Amino acid sequence: MAEPVKVLVTGAAGQIGYALVPLIARGHLLGPDQPVILHMLDIAPCMDSLKGVEMELLDAAYPLLRGIVATSDVVEAATGVKVACMVGGFPRKAGMERKEVMGKNVSIYKEQATALEKYADKDVKVVVIANPANTNALVLKEYAPGIPSKNITCLTRLDHNRALGQIAQRVGVPVINVKNVAIWGNHSSTQYPDVNHGVVKTTEGVEKSIREAVADDEWLNGEFIKVVQQRGAAIIKMRKFSSALSAASAVCDHVSNWIRGTPAGTWVSMGVFSDGSYGVPAGLIYSFPVTTKNGDWEIVQGLPIDDFSRAKMDATAAELVEEKALADSIIKE
Repeated sequence: MAEPVKVLVTGAAGQIGYALVPLIARGHLLGPDQPVILHMLDIAPCMDSLKGVEMELLDAAYPLLRGIVATSDVVEAATGVKVACMVGGFPRKAGMERKEVMGKNVSIYKEQATALEKYADKDVKVVVIANPANTNALVLKEYAPGIPSKNITCLTRLDHNRALGQIAQRVGVPVINVKNVAIWGNHSSTQYPDVNHGVVKTTEGVEKSIREAVADDEWLNGEFIKVVQQRGAAIIKMRKFSSALSAASAVCDHVSNWIRGTPAGTWVSMGVFSDGSYGVPAGLIYSFPVTTKNGDWEIVQGLPIDDFSRAKMDATAAELVEEKALADSIIKE
C-alpha cells in the first residue's frame, strides 16, 4: 500500500470540517487504497471541540487513517501536507460591512498562506471553501507566491452538483445520468449554472441534450438558475445552519477528480485562475468547466456562448473584479 499522504483541513471543528474529515478517512478524497494522515487546524477557543473530533476519529477505527494532528498552530498544521482543504474563515455577521469581513479573512489567509508556502509539500494542492471562496483563494496566492497558480483553486463543485441534482430530479433519472453542466464565475448568488452543453441519458438509455430532455426553456432560464444560485440560503432557512454534508461531499469530488482525473467525455466545474478564456479577465479566480488528468486541470475550450450566457458570465465576472479590488485595497493598507 502507498505511503500515507498528509491532508490539511482548516476550521476542522466546524460543521463542514466535522462532515469532511470522516469522508477523507474513508478514502473519498484520495481513493480507497491511499492511507492518510489528517492535519486538523482550528483556533484556540475551539480546541476542546477539535479534540472531540480527534477522539471520534480514533473511535471509528478507519483503516486508511494512519495519524492525526489536531492543533491551533498553523505551522504544525501545514508541515508536509500535500492537500490543503481551506474550510476555516470568518463568516459575515449581522451588521458587518463587506470590507470588515474581507479584512478579517485577509488576515487569516495571510497567516495560513505563509505557512503553506514555507512548510507544506512543494506541490501542495489547495482548495478554498470558506467564503468569499474565489477571492480568499486570490488572497492566499498573494501571500504564497511560491505555490504554483495551477495548484490554488476554490470550490464550485457544490454548485455543479446542485445543478446536476436539479436536472436529474426534473427529468426523473439518477444523477449519474446527467453530465456536463457548467458553473461560471463566482461562488455567490451571481454564479451562472449553464446547461447548454449538458447531456442526459434517459431511462430508455438514449442520450439527449439537457434542453431537449427537460423541454422547458422557461424553467431552465429562470427558476432553475435561481434555485442553484440561492440553494445555500434555502438550506440555511430550513436547517438554520449552512450546507455541511453536501459541501464536504463536494470537496471530496473536487480533489478526487483533480488528482485522479475526470472520465473521458466529462467535465466538472472548478474555481481556477483565469487565463483570459471566454473573455474572462485574466488573474481572477473564476469557475470554469474543466477536465483533469494526472493532477492537472485544463479549461474546456471552444464552447459556444449565446447572448444570454454572455450577459450572465460578464455579470459574475464584474462582481469578482469588485471583490478583487476590495481585497487589494485591504492588502495595501
